[in-house]
Amino acid sequence: MAEQDRREDVTQSGQSTSEAGASRVGLEVVEAKGSHDVEVDHAAAEAATPAIAGRTPWELAKIRLRRDKPTLLMLSVVVVATVMAVVAPILDHFKILKPNAINTALIDGNTGGLPRGAWGGTSWAHPLGLVPGTGSDVLSRLVLGVTFSLTISFLATLISITLGVVMGIIAGFHGKKTDFWISRLVDMILSFPQTLMLLALSGTFVALIGSIIHDPNQGNPSKATYIILVLGFFGWPYIARIIRGQVLSLREREFVEATKSLGAGKLRIYFKELLPNLWAPILVYFTLIMPTNISAEAALSYLGVGIAPPTPTLGNVLTDSVQYAQGDFSYFLYSALFIAILVLSFNLLGDGLRDALDPKGDR
Repeated sequence: MAEQDRREDVTQSGQSTSEAGASRVGLEVVEAKGSHDVEVDHAAAEAATPAIAGRTPWELAKIRLRRDKPTLLMLSVVVVATVMAVVAPILDHFKILKPNAINTALIDGNTGGLPRGAWGGTSWAHPLGLVPGTGSDVLSRLVLGVTFSLTISFLATLISITLGVVMGIIAGFHGKKTDFWISRLVDMILSFPQTLMLLALSGTFVALIGSIIHDPNQGNPSKATYIILVLGFFGWPYIARIIRGQVLSLREREFVEATKSLGAGKLRIYFKELLPNLWAPILVYFTLIMPTNISAEAALSYLGVGIAPPTPTLGNVLTDSVQYAQGDFSYFLYSALFIAILVLSFNLLGDGLRDALDPKGDR
């Protein structure tokens, strides 16, 4: 009996051991399956998650610019004005625009040459009315005036940007005595009263320019060249100071040190290494100095130094409208609004670009 009991105990113990082993194997299979499912889920999650891509400063600027609706509106106004300036001479050539046409039949001689009808002779044929005395179309003169005013402002701005960028890079990169003397030159130019210098030197320099470009009558080509040169010369110190400050920081960067260690020349460092990193302040300053030059051209026309009629500019059209401000206020109003909208658009566009291109800007 004892022997039989021991056999039964051994048998039961073996069965228990087998069951325990089977349980452990089953548990390991379940754990392995669960681990495999987790790995599959993790892999699927990684596949579903989009890869994070870096953005360049220009891409970040475009995102900020798209969110700034007023700046986009001002950009559209500037684009329309630019297209207008390009197309206007073509329209004038084909007589679609008639800025100098005389329409005496539309002028009332009993009122001192004021246009017939309300709001300065406004009609479908003349949406902004007529010029008192001659009956010329105001819209045609303003549209063609945009061409000459923007051309003068653009060329003067281009001179200022070119001189300012070059002088700013040289001063900021070299430092020491070079920086000192360029900074003193900037201070000296800024100390001159720009408007007074323009008026005082106009006679002498217009005659000199006329002799150089073979304009013996010292007409509009000589006057336009004089305005461009003077506005460009007095405008470069501002951008030079901005560029100098940027270059003082950039010259300590690793890519500049690496370029110098490889034996690159100064011109390569100026225009291949430093200049591409300065496009943001250059672009912003360009959009801010353009309206300044547009206003300066208008002011000079009022002071008698600008382009003389019948060639239309925004400045001389506004100057002509001032003498009719009481009798034909609409002529003055349309001319003033035209200039104000253009100048305001450039100013707000410059502010918007500055905010969009500034990585520290809080929009």
